[in-house]
Amino acid sequence: MTSPRSGYAADPTSVHARIARLARSVHGSSPGSVRPDDVLETVTNSAVQLLPPVDHAGATVVRKQRQHKRADLSSVAATGDVPRLFDALQDEHGDGPCFEAVWTQQTVLICDTADEPRWPDLMRTVAEQTPVRSILSIQLFVTDLELGALNLFSETVDGFDGNTEDIATTLAAHAAIALSGARRGQQFRSAVATRDIIGQAKGMLMERYRVDADRAFDILRQLSQESNTPLADLATQVVSVEPLRSGGPAENATS
Repeated sequence: MTSPRSGYAADPTSVHARIARLARSVHGSSPGSVRPDDVLETVTNSAVQLLPPVDHAGATVVRKQRQHKRADLSSVAATGDVPRLFDALQDEHGDGPCFEAVWTQQTVLICDTADEPRWPDLMRTVAEQTPVRSILSIQLFVTDLELGALNLFSETVDGFDGNTEDIATTLAAHAAIALSGARRGQQFRSAVATRDIIGQAKGMLMERYRVDADRAFDILRQLSQESNTPLADLATQVVSVEPLRSGGPAENATS
């Protein structure tokens, strides 16, 4: 009887075809309709479904901090507890293959967690506390504030051969493109929402205090500065919390 792994190795083109269909599905979504987290969940789940050597998958996001401060690591889109535990151990040790992948812009392969000279303390803990025996980490994205890696885990020693790595890299490349689009869509929706809420707040001030649009915006900006509150947050308060009381800061600002 042919095992799933041998069948996979014999016909990698079918996996590429399925990845291509997945890519068309993700890339074909309307702008702003897919969140970055949705993309990551689709990719990690697909990695487990499409690549038989992959038993668990997840993504590591590293948020940059100011100089001399430790980077903040979070585990997202995990297919189960194993990726989350692995990231927790990485965070505890302050280093590991996912950090290496995101910082050095490369793919990191660990063939045997029980016999890995890099990060010996971490790998010893991983071998003791998880079923993970081999790991493949691939950089996904780099922004001014965040870096991300796709992490694939196998419960088999030497679980990832060159063919698996090539296909996983293809999946990660499509994921990176989809993530970029999802992030742009998210930023666009956020910008539109901010513009709309500020517009609503301006309209309320114009009606209540009989001022024009420019003066209404000046009032919001002045209140934002005086209260050290972001303009969009202040506008949200004006619109949804409660009407400004007569004689309050807004009325004083019109004088």
